[in-house]
Formats: sequence, C-alpha cells, structure tokens
Amino acid sequence: MYPLRTEYTMDEKNLNSLNIELMTLIRRSALDKKLGGLDRSSYTLLCHLAGCSQLGVKALAEQLGLDSSTISRQTAALEAKSYIERVPDQCDGRASNFRITELGRQTLEQAREIRLRRYGQLFEDWSAAECRMFTEMLSKLNRKLAE
Repeated sequence: MYPLRTEYTMDEKNLNSLNIELMTLIRRSALDKKLGGLDRSSYTLLCHLAGCSQLGVKALAEQLGLDSSTISRQTAALEAKSYIERVPDQCDGRASNFRITELGRQTLEQAREIRLRRYGQLFEDWSAAECRMFTEMLSKLNRKLAE
C-alpha cells in the first residue's frame, strides 16, 4: 500500500482528486455494462465498423489499441449474433475482413439512442458550455492516453 502523506502541494492535491474521480467514473460506468443491450466492447467495435466499409482483425486491433486475440474473441461473439459478417479481403484472398450487418446497424442505433438518452439525463442540469468544455477535456485526455 502507498504511504499516506499529510502535506501535499497543490498539484499533488489535484492529482489525488483526479485519481479518485477517475476511479469512481470507471467503477460507476462499469455498472452500465449492457446499456442499450450491448456491452461496452461490442458497442465500441460496432461503432468502429459502422464508420468503415470493412476491416480485418489486425487493423481493428491497431485502431482500437487492443491485441488481435481480444478482437478475435469480440468479433466471434458479434458474428454469432449476426451483428457482423466476414467478407473476403480483396487484397489478400487468404484473409477476411468484417463488416457490420443491417441487424448490427439497427442494434447499434437502438443502443446509441438509449445511451444518448441516458447521457442527456446525466447532464440535464449542465449548461451547454459546461458540456462542451467537459467533452473537450475528455477528448484531450483520450488523445494523451493514446500517445
């Protein structure tokens, strides 16, 4: 365990508060594992495929920052539900890519609507400026985490 300190600089106080708030955010957001009928990993993968014509496991892994075995498991689960389908890779006949199916698009859209409604409820007492600033700060954090 980390030793407790009684004196902190302002930066250390901010970092400690940030640590606590991020832990709380991650824990609480994990409670909504199937918000809209899709777990976070399925939702993320379907969102990504909806924005592309088709991608292979390696490209998905690189773009999402995951390993190929994780993507293989996730795509297998989505393929079993007919949310995505395999298509031959036009450049490499031995390989295949994935693309979202119409059922996948419909399921994704339903999940997105439920999530947006939930976020609307969570942020209903925030001003538009606060929401924009929060979004900008999250975006900045995500870019930094991707470095």
